[in-house]
Amino acid sequence: MAQTIITFFSSFPPVFATLIMSMLPIVERFALPVAIVGYHLPVWEALILVIAGNMVPIIVILTFAGKFHDWVSKNSEHFFAKAWIKTLAHAQKKFARYEKYELIGLMIFMSIPLPINGGFTGALIAFVLGLRLRKAWPYLFGGVTIAACITTGLIVGLDKIFF
Repeated sequence: MAQTIITFFSSFPPVFATLIMSMLPIVERFALPVAIVGYHLPVWEALILVIAGNMVPIIVILTFAGKFHDWVSKNSEHFFAKAWIKTLAHAQKKFARYEKYELIGLMIFMSIPLPINGGFTGALIAFVLGLRLRKAWPYLFGGVTIAACITTGLIVGLDKIFF
């Protein structure tokens, strides 16, 4: 998987490729290992690039998801609008039991360095819970930073053992 990602982004400079990878869903969790092991970027530089790149979709999603929802709600005659509203209502109902954990739970969820627990998912969960950017941003940033530090520790440790 890592080799496929490196090959795809090989036409980009390593710094730009790392930044772009960290902005994409699922691939975002592979950006740090690829940057450190594949591109041989300094650990501190890779860490900063990945955290910054992870925060971009979070800010975009939390800034525009509410506006998108309002627009879809006004145009509710279309199939997509009805499906969107139904899906959002279902998600809010499912997440209602987790509202007591709200921000701390969201940060802990994002701290687990798995491909599905990245910035996109965290931002969408924050939107479903009705959290605004100003309130959720520090916790989402904390989750991204913790996950990046765990991944860095694993990568640097594995790099020292195997390479």
